[in-house]
Amino acid sequence: MSGPADLLRPFLLERFAEFLTLEQGSSARTNDSYGRDLQRLAEWAVAHGVVSPEALTAAQLREFVYFLKDLGLSPASIRRSISAMRTWYRFLMAEGAVTGDPSERLETPKKWRTLPEVLTAHEVELLLSSIPIEEPLAFRDRAMLELAYGAGLRVGEWITIKVKDLMLDEGVVRVFGKGGKERLVPVGGKATGAVAIYLRELRPRLERGKGAGVLFLNARGAPLSRMGAWKILRKYVQLAGISKPVTPHTLRHSFATHLLEGGADLRSVQEMLGHADISTTQIYTHIDREFLRSVHRQFHPRG
Repeated sequence: MSGPADLLRPFLLERFAEFLTLEQGSSARTNDSYGRDLQRLAEWAVAHGVVSPEALTAAQLREFVYFLKDLGLSPASIRRSISAMRTWYRFLMAEGAVTGDPSERLETPKKWRTLPEVLTAHEVELLLSSIPIEEPLAFRDRAMLELAYGAGLRVGEWITIKVKDLMLDEGVVRVFGKGGKERLVPVGGKATGAVAIYLRELRPRLERGKGAGVLFLNARGAPLSRMGAWKILRKYVQLAGISKPVTPHTLRHSFATHLLEGGADLRSVQEMLGHADISTTQIYTHIDREFLRSVHRQFHPRG
């Protein structure tokens, strides 16, 4: 029966320590640090079903680096860990233990994008409940902010959505993102309900032939501008007593963060955000599971 030490043997950590001392002439401090870094990596790999360095992929190394970040390690400690991995893989290549180096393209912390400011789920609730029913355009404002957060839209997307792009019965909305790229985004019950009320109670009164089929109109019946949307959001942020800076994009960031915190998988959130590259979505976190509309309904706070 094999024990923990046997499981780590294929990672050649003892031979690597000898290599650092005898061939690299590394200091005792470096040897100790690299040893701890690689012991942690080997234990993480075994826990994830990886039995040898050859089986580790670049994607898994990136996941491990984000694991270190989640542990609260400083950027300097993570940079050292990446340096240890690169030195280790050079050693493994020279030993013939691996045929490729998956550590080559690892990003160091200085290149990471910082996580944007987000609202908590409680703050979103405060924001949406701050819209007074006596406000003449309350139905529009509620529908707009519910949809912006509920579908994780860019401001340019939520002010240009057309009525014909709504599929409320199916719980989805058609969105045209950057470069005119089309995607279907699931929308939760709170947002679809608010939009349905706006369509029934207010939009027909706002429409005076200048709406061009756009969903959200201003008091004069024309499509809402970016500045108009921003002013509406700012008004309710102040009414809700939220002190942190909030922009239309904050709602999009909050949408992604809340889904991932709830357990949604990264690929699904990438689809909903309309990111061409999953690394863009990885600024929020790095979690794995499956499926789009069911994921949204299950995990989004207002699904």
